[in-house]
Amino acid sequence: MTTGTPRPPHAPPGASAASAASASSASVSASASVQLRPDGSAVRLLVVEDEAALAELLSMAFRYEGWDVRSAGDGAGAVRAARDFRPDAVVLDVMLPDQDGLTVLGRLRRALPEVPVLFLTARDSVEDRIAGLTAGGDDYVTKPFSLEEVVARLRGLLRRSGAAAARAESTVVVGDLVLDEDSHEVERAGEPVDLTATEFELLRYLMRNPRRVLSKAQILDRVWSYDFGGQANVVELYISYLRRKIDAGRSPMIHTRRGVGYLIKPGE
Repeated sequence: MTTGTPRPPHAPPGASAASAASASSASVSASASVQLRPDGSAVRLLVVEDEAALAELLSMAFRYEGWDVRSAGDGAGAVRAARDFRPDAVVLDVMLPDQDGLTVLGRLRRALPEVPVLFLTARDSVEDRIAGLTAGGDDYVTKPFSLEEVVARLRGLLRRSGAAAARAESTVVVGDLVLDEDSHEVERAGEPVDLTATEFELLRYLMRNPRRVLSKAQILDRVWSYDFGGQANVVELYISYLRRKIDAGRSPMIHTRRGVGYLIKPGE
């Protein structure tokens, strides 16, 4: 079993693993947009790590980024998960109980030739790094590590691999809801939805951050571009307008997290 724990730089002393993951991920998410697959669904990430607590910590941090995460504790499980889950990137420990990570990488490459792989390991010698990269790894991070760094490196791998849809693309898709930024047209299940300019901007912000809770302050800043002071209820008002037009007679997509904010996700 490998050793070493991540170093979340923004977590207070004595913080739990869960709060450390949340604190570190929050600082990354605050300045980075959610990455999506070309079809608008969440990026898929496979974590291969035999240390259960560390695997859970990584999974929590990655889910906070809006990614769909699956984990495996050994090489055989990793290969099965890769075939079933079809991940867009893999975080792979070099030291696994049944086989070493370099062998697992070869098997993963046969199943998914183009998937980017980030090695995560306690082996920190130059020779080990060279061996991992020469074997076909795309990046190499040693333990102990910063969650922020791992997330940033994965974002880079996803951008370069083309798995994540470019933010500049004009069409945004969440479930059966489609928004065209060029034509300012919106459809749900193929039916056009008429929106005012402000409603469109609010919906665009929600759809550009699917499954992510956005606070009233964030929405005010992005959609209205200035502080409404005590009039934050304007957000509630426009959310209600959107719900009438987007969710009426259909499974709801816009959800309230009481005391926190709002999010959009595909209808059930």
